[in-house]
Amino acid sequence: MTGYGIASNDYANAKYTVEIKSLNSKFLELALKLPKAFSDKELILRNDCSKQIERGKVNITFTIEYADNEKKTASIDKELLTLYYQQLKASADELNDKGNNLLELALNFPEVIKYDEDIVTEEEWQQLYLTFSQAMLSFQTFRLDEGGVLQKDLMLRIRNILESLQLVEEQDPKRIPVIKERLLQLLADYVGKENTDQNRLEQELVFYIDKLDITEEKIRLKSHCDYFLDALNSSDANGKKLGFISQEIGREINTMGSKANDAQIQQIVVRMKEELEKIKEQLLNVL
Repeated sequence: MTGYGIASNDYANAKYTVEIKSLNSKFLELALKLPKAFSDKELILRNDCSKQIERGKVNITFTIEYADNEKKTASIDKELLTLYYQQLKASADELNDKGNNLLELALNFPEVIKYDEDIVTEEEWQQLYLTFSQAMLSFQTFRLDEGGVLQKDLMLRIRNILESLQLVEEQDPKRIPVIKERLLQLLADYVGKENTDQNRLEQELVFYIDKLDITEEKIRLKSHCDYFLDALNSSDANGKKLGFISQEIGREINTMGSKANDAQIQQIVVRMKEELEKIKEQLLNVL
């Protein structure tokens, strides 16, 4: 499900901001962008996210903006610098390289220079985590609001299908006499009434009309729609279940359209299919 949440807090001459964005996905895909100083906290944050977000492609960005007048001092790891410098010098001597920028190179090696902001206190971590929790609350509220809108739309689509089903119910009794009359007229035109075996004709008519019967499809479609509404109103995460039910709804609609042999019913079936396609699109956003 798509979602968005953001939170900011000021603490000790710094602004902590956490932004959460999510897109549709069948699974939970987490991407965290943390300041280097908090990299050891990534596992904690991932565990919290997995407990609160069931699925989706989620990107979470943590930023810390220091005040302009905040001085960021740095310290040099002399032992590590010496080690790097000696290794570079040994390689240069071996290759007979007279370069004089070995110290500069050694200073650019990882972990040689450490800044104060790379070391955080427990209070700073608590502040970041507080901001994360607030952003997560905002994110979940956004998704709940969106879920409410989706629920109303899905209920509307299902009710539209049920209303169309009622139109099919009204039209269904009218089509059999029309089909029977059409068949009898064809026989009269091409065979002649005097050449028709009436007993055999009645048997064939019963067999043919039975193949066109859509009573079971109407009953199952009504049952699937009712089940869809029950699942939609459930407090559980039923996105996958709703997807399965929508497939069954589509199956009954398609069968009804193929068996109806009636132009008006087939037009109604087309409208049902339009509503069902909108349902399937929306279900991509449902957990």
